[in-house]
Amino acid sequence: MSTHLQVAVETARRALRCYIYARISQDRTGAHLGTQRQIEDCHALAKRLSTPEVEYRVVRVFEDNDLSAYSGKPRKDYIEMFAGLEDGDATVVLAWHTDRLHRRPDELEEYIALSERRAVATHTVQAGLIDLSSPSGRMTARILGAVARQESEHKGVRISRKRQQKAKAGEWGGGIRPFGWGVPTGETRKKVVKETGEEVTVPVLDMNKEVPEEAEALKYGTKLILKGGSVLSWTRWMENEGIRSTLGNVMRPTDARLLLMRPRNAGIAVYKGEEIGRGGWDAIVDEAEFRGVVAILSNPNRQSARGAKPRWLGSLIYKCGLPGCESTMKCGRAGSSSKPSYRCITGHGGTRQAHKVDEYVTDLIVERLARPDAVDLLAPGPDNVDVGELQVASEQIRRRITDMAAALGAGQMEMPAFIEASDVARKQLEGVTKQLARAARVDPLVDLVGAVDVRKAWLELGLDRQRAVLRSLLDVTILPIGRGRRPDGEYFDYQAIETKWKRGA
Repeated sequence: MSTHLQVAVETARRALRCYIYARISQDRTGAHLGTQRQIEDCHALAKRLSTPEVEYRVVRVFEDNDLSAYSGKPRKDYIEMFAGLEDGDATVVLAWHTDRLHRRPDELEEYIALSERRAVATHTVQAGLIDLSSPSGRMTARILGAVARQESEHKGVRISRKRQQKAKAGEWGGGIRPFGWGVPTGETRKKVVKETGEEVTVPVLDMNKEVPEEAEALKYGTKLILKGGSVLSWTRWMENEGIRSTLGNVMRPTDARLLLMRPRNAGIAVYKGEEIGRGGWDAIVDEAEFRGVVAILSNPNRQSARGAKPRWLGSLIYKCGLPGCESTMKCGRAGSSSKPSYRCITGHGGTRQAHKVDEYVTDLIVERLARPDAVDLLAPGPDNVDVGELQVASEQIRRRITDMAAALGAGQMEMPAFIEASDVARKQLEGVTKQLARAARVDPLVDLVGAVDVRKAWLELGLDRQRAVLRSLLDVTILPIGRGRRPDGEYFDYQAIETKWKRGA
């Protein structure tokens, strides 16, 4: 064939502008290998479809990597491809399979409507030509779409059930190592860094085995809260002991609070934020203690106002004795040279030297708790509370709720019946949880009563626990006084500090 004739034939050859679309739901390596294979196969498909009369010319490739079509999340490249087809930039779409394009009926119907409006042809490597201009072609597309959706739903159920099973067995689903668990087994595995695609070697951890120092820290923090201590005191203790988070950072109070409220500490498995029963690992703390900590830290009355932590024993605890005033006292300085003094938070009334008031109140508490009958001040524990029985009841109720949810999903239970039965079960569970929380509470006085040296034990408590003792044992009201010296020649009047014991006389 002459050169001129060959040019004429090629000029007469009709070119169809084609888009290639590729998608993969999960790219574990970040290397786009799955979508690259789809794109290569689609380029080969374009060559096979081309004839001497018609060329299937790929003008653009669209790729949504690591994104599910079933999830409903926006697919950037798919949206751009759809807009290009609407504008008439291409009339053919090449894909590895129809399920790469759609897994949801609503998206498929939009695509069918577009194909009819713009005469778009869809060719796939696996399913061949999908003729959306004919009723039979549209039916085929809808059947394939329904099959793809069923596969996605079935896969989702399988994955969800597998993850639930792993959660209950204590197998870690990935992510940051849970504080308290994760002892190296001596084995290693290969891991691909998603951001770089680099393969690294990491140790295999046994998530059912406790890390001793972290487990002890959780036990200490739990006991501290139950005795009236604060989360801040626990974080300071961990910092002093050199205990860090699993990322190697100093523990922040907000993170520490969530850590103490984590069901895993008590051997309870959680899936999608819901407790699903006993896990396959040993509990670090008792369930009753865990419930007690959750009850204390969840109490809205415990939430302190923003700002500096109290540095004085009676700050915001001592009451103002002005007639008709029911406010508390706070400690501050009236001037740059003045000593720290208590004053009503309303700003009215006079001031009282803070260290003298606190020394007086401390002496009262220490003297009272050093007496032989101090044991009578201890609050009685819950009567006839069988913690073991409560824990069994808690587990049974949670299992019943899980079984009801499964029955609802399987169509064996109607929604109204499920709502009614689950509401009853949740109320029962709430009652059991409250009993467990009460059983775990520790009297703030427990480390002082019976101590050989009560004053030394008091100083070792720390300010937050001293304040807890004060709250539970004594009401202190600071009465107004006149100016000038007292009859004994002193300016400070101890008679103006009114105290009332909350326990005993």
